[in-house]
Formats: sequence, structure tokens, C-alpha cells
Amino acid sequence: MLFWIAVAVMTALVAIVLLLPLSRAGKGAAVSGADDRAKELAVYRDQLKEIDRDLDNGLISPAEADYARAEIGRRLIAAGDQAEADRTETRPLRRRVAEMLVILSLPALGVPLYLLTGAPGLPDQPLEARLENPGQNIELLLAKVERHLLQNPEDGQGWELIAPIYYRNQVFDRSVEAYRNAVRLLGPSAERSGSFAEALIALDGGKVGDEAAAQLAEVLKLAPGDARARFYLALKLEQEGKRAEAFAAFQAIRKDAPADAPYLELVDRHVAATDPSKPAPSPEAAPPGNPEEADIAAAAGMEAGDRQQMIMGMVETLSARLKNEPDNFEGWMRLVRSYAVLGMKDKAADALASALKTFPADTDQGRQLKALADSMGIPAAGGM
Repeated sequence: MLFWIAVAVMTALVAIVLLLPLSRAGKGAAVSGADDRAKELAVYRDQLKEIDRDLDNGLISPAEADYARAEIGRRLIAAGDQAEADRTETRPLRRRVAEMLVILSLPALGVPLYLLTGAPGLPDQPLEARLENPGQNIELLLAKVERHLLQNPEDGQGWELIAPIYYRNQVFDRSVEAYRNAVRLLGPSAERSGSFAEALIALDGGKVGDEAAAQLAEVLKLAPGDARARFYLALKLEQEGKRAEAFAAFQAIRKDAPADAPYLELVDRHVAATDPSKPAPSPEAAPPGNPEEADIAAAAGMEAGDRQQMIMGMVETLSARLKNEPDNFEGWMRLVRSYAVLGMKDKAADALASALKTFPADTDQGRQLKALADSMGIPAAGGM
């Protein structure tokens, strides 16, 4: 019953709004109508600006902003058309009668059509209600938490909630910011500081930087046996070319690891690669920083985030090695492929450009590099 009352009221209001301009006569009425339309246009333009501000502030998602712009744009166009009509002379009587008939026919046709194809018994879904109950919609969940944090920037729990969501969606810069705020407001913990370090490593393309190392050191203060923190710190030594120190660190991890630890094979590879009693791998050998099938299999039992970060760390090690071994063709092929598999197409393109400086595109190796890039959808830089 309430639905039909609402339909009747809305139909009457729409009819009044649409018929009122047609009933106006004389120059004064036309001028007044034009002023009203100008105000209406200004309101719509302000609404468009408000949508842009909400989007910039993270209050709504891009999809919701596009929908709102489309709806306001439709109204803006309609209002503009009416404003143009208000500036013209009074229409002929027959034309006005025809327009009134069309307007009156809209509800007569629209209501039956809606009853056939619509669902009047279902409640609407305004943005506010959807933000209150985002369900599994990740964009709405992010929008809700982001809006809350804009109003409550000192809510450490909120920052800790949103940080791993950013991380899983590979928005690493925002994940770093969120973890930094969480650590600042809630204090360090083994899990919190370790996750912060992982986000920093991801943002730096797999390189274990000084800030990440500081967070990992904090983890070891709180949980001295944390294998993940020890691995990343050992990896930092390897990335810096400190083979002897890295070897000792990886050996210590190997010694303390349980017999069934899923990461043992991965650690063993780094032990072998950093053994100072053995010569450094030749350019033809597969660099230990490369995430090959054995690495992935060894890390299969780890958490997804840990596994990805270890692989990214090895890719960064390979990249650093190739700077000193630019003639390592197989290494360049693996680096380009690894970056592409990780979804880092820009870095893959940079690696391709570096490889083609040593192996020009008109050589056999250059053609293989370009064929690999084409097969993996990696854009080639100009002039290649």
C-alpha cells in the first residue's frame, strides 16, 4: 500500500514540475523560468564538484563516482535544454498540447512497464546503507574504513585493519603508510612490525632496505627465533654482496629449522649460493636470486604473502647480479620472465631494455628476448 501511495505522490510531483513551465505565459514568466534554470544548472555543477571531492577523499569508489556523474550529467543536460527553451518565444498551442499529452503518457506507460520488469518490493541500496554493510565488496569495505580514518586518523586499529587489505591488492604505498601509522599508534609487535617490513620490501620491488631491516630487527627483539625475519635479513646481506655474512646467516637458519620446515630447500639454495669456499656462480649458471620451480615448490607451504616476498627478494638479487654480469643472456631471460609473472610489467620492460643494450634486437639473442616479451605482453621501449 505504501508503495502505491509513493508512486502516486511521485507521479503527481513529476507531472506538476514538468507541466508548470508549460503553463507560464508572457515575457516575465520566461525570464523567471530562465533564472530558475540557471540556478538549477549551478546546483548540478556544484554536485559534480562534490563528487570529485568525495572521490579524492576516498569516500566513494571510482565506479560509484562514474554512476553519480552520469546521473547528474543527464539532469544537467535536461536542465540545459529546458533553459534554452525558456529563452525562446511561447510555443504554438498545438505543440504545447502535444507535449502535455506526452508527459501525461509517461506515467501511464512507465508504471506498467516497471511492474512487468522491476521489483517494487525490494528495498533500495543507497551508498550510505551499502557502506554500513559492505559484505564481501572490497571497494565498499575500503571506502568505509578510509572514510572512518579520515575522521579518526589516530585509530590504530583502523590502520591495522586496512593495511593488509592494501597489501593483498598490491597497493603497496598505501599499505606501507597504514602499517607505519599502526606501528606508531599501537606500538611494535612481532606480527605488526614483520608485516610492515614485508610491505616496505614489496614497495621496493623485493629489495630489503634499511627501514625494512630496522623493523625486522624489532621483530627479532620480540621473537628471537622468527625464521621469516632472519631470512629477510640474510637476504639483505646477500643482496649487498656480503657472501660470507649471508652464508653464516643462512646456515644458522638451516640449523635452527625444524626437520619438516617447508622453506628448508629454499634456504639450502641460498647457503650454496653464498658459500665463500666456492667460486661465485658463472654467468651461465642460474643465479640464486631467480625464482625457479624449485624455489616455488620449496616455498609452497608458506603463507602467500611470505612466499611472494621471498620470490620478489630473489628476483631483486638476480637483478643486482646482472648489473655486474650484463653478458648473462639466460639471466636476462629469467629476469624479464620473472617480473612479468609477478605482474611488474614496467620493471620487465626496463629489464628488456637493459638486456637489448648487450644483445641488440637484430641478433639471435635479441630476437629471443623480444619474442619472450611479446609472448608475455611486455611493451617494448621506443627504438627497439
